[in-house]
Amino acid sequence: MKDLLTRRQSLLLLGTSIAAGACSAKPTGRARPDAGSRPTPSMAGWGAGFENQRIADRGDGTFLNPIFSGDRPDPSIIKDGDTYYLTFSSFDAYPGLFIWQSNDLVNWQPVGPALTNPIGSVWAPDLVKHEERYFIYIPARSADRKSIYVIHADRIDGPWSEPVDLNLPDHIDPAHAVGEDGKRYLFLSNGDLIQLSEDGLSTVGEVEHVYDPWRYPEDWDVECFCPEGPKILRKDDWFYMLTAVGGTAGPPTGHMVIAARSRSVKGPWHHAPNNPQVRTTDRSESWWSRGHATLLEGPNGDWWMISHGYENGFWTLGRQCLLEPIRWRDDGWFESLGGDLSRPFPKPRPDEHRPHGIPLSDDFTSASLGPQWAFYNPSPEEYGRVSLNGSGLALAAKGSTPADTSPLCVIPGDRAYEVTTQIELEAGARAGLLLFYNAGLYCGISYGPEGLVMHRYGQERARPGDLKPGLTKFDLKARNDHHVVTFFTRLPGERWKKFDVQMEVSGYHHNTAYDFLSLRPGLMSAGTGHVRFKQFQYRSLS
Repeated sequence: MKDLLTRRQSLLLLGTSIAAGACSAKPTGRARPDAGSRPTPSMAGWGAGFENQRIADRGDGTFLNPIFSGDRPDPSIIKDGDTYYLTFSSFDAYPGLFIWQSNDLVNWQPVGPALTNPIGSVWAPDLVKHEERYFIYIPARSADRKSIYVIHADRIDGPWSEPVDLNLPDHIDPAHAVGEDGKRYLFLSNGDLIQLSEDGLSTVGEVEHVYDPWRYPEDWDVECFCPEGPKILRKDDWFYMLTAVGGTAGPPTGHMVIAARSRSVKGPWHHAPNNPQVRTTDRSESWWSRGHATLLEGPNGDWWMISHGYENGFWTLGRQCLLEPIRWRDDGWFESLGGDLSRPFPKPRPDEHRPHGIPLSDDFTSASLGPQWAFYNPSPEEYGRVSLNGSGLALAAKGSTPADTSPLCVIPGDRAYEVTTQIELEAGARAGLLLFYNAGLYCGISYGPEGLVMHRYGQERARPGDLKPGLTKFDLKARNDHHVVTFFTRLPGERWKKFDVQMEVSGYHHNTAYDFLSLRPGLMSAGTGHVRFKQFQYRSLS
């Protein structure tokens, strides 16, 4: 990549790279951990983590899905000794491919991002350890290029290499495997396969078609056939392949997990007699569109399946990460014991107590950007917009509306939450607080030289009479209470003033606007000059 990070930009990102050896300590993010640094015991429902964020660990030896709330799609997981490492699709967010670690599969601590230089929208990756090196195979697409890339590192916390283009423009969702012949391969979408070089950094020969996925009954309601997300496990001389079919979103009953096995990576592949392994059968269930699953051995020799799904009624939160127990049958196949995932399960390690996740709040007093932040669809120079000198985040202006400003966003995982920020405005700049899905769908309010603007449905409406002209300091607050969004403004020394338009945002999701994303709180700096954000506070209302 020709657009390498400058030294200054690299320093700004140090806060997003947390040494793996320090992950048992409190996460760094310029937010003070509250009582959520350990799970709050729960008689019903979820536990409470940082800022009262919901977490799976209920504090009583059980957990309730999701193990990662919020937009954590296409999980890719490895077991490395006694430690598990996990990453997710990051799509248009950078830094991307954030890596997490855990010892119990329920509570996850941050490691850091593996991808900083933009290569496009990052779809379902595959995290691999081969011999003593880590790899991530990355499908990515931009306006002028679609391919699969690979990055590598000798340590899980990096540094990670620059992306290498494998020149595979016709496929997505790679899955690494070592064949019965000892050679390295990538499984691809649509049942295809290609051999890799010994170092895993190039391909050998041509793509082969090796597998025709199982077909569901014609009368099922799905989005499309769309075979994708293959994941491979080798066990007892069998290769087991899990594949997602039925489409990623669409009807809640669409996305599902199927299985096949073979003695050879090239087949023949035999369908599991109990397909589909996982499927939402009715929209009344807790989790919709469950797919992209991986089988893995637990810490005590037990077995689990990790996948993703949409929460019933909350497409806006994106695809969340799910964990369920499985058992191996006498005939060598497996079956899930998770049901509809509406009930708690015993933790794989009930005696393990570590913090989960990271705070989303930030006082911007550090010299580095916190690990909770990511730009939407940034340019390679985007990190140069950030200045942190201990007295706030100075974000250089870009664009004129949320659509072209590359807002700086966090990932919420709660059904109801509140975010606030303190703002200092330079002449010519426009500052905003958004709930942002993509460049075509967002809501929020912003203030600049032309006064206040309301953003709704991805459109702008001027409201110049709502705030007096010439302001340089003010606060903004957004409350998202189960899809009913209220904005507030506050001038120095005054009380919060409720904005007179409330917004219903349950339709701000993939089935409306595509892109496989989620609705995220974001900071907007547009126009000219800089906006200084003095505080950002997140609080779960759940």
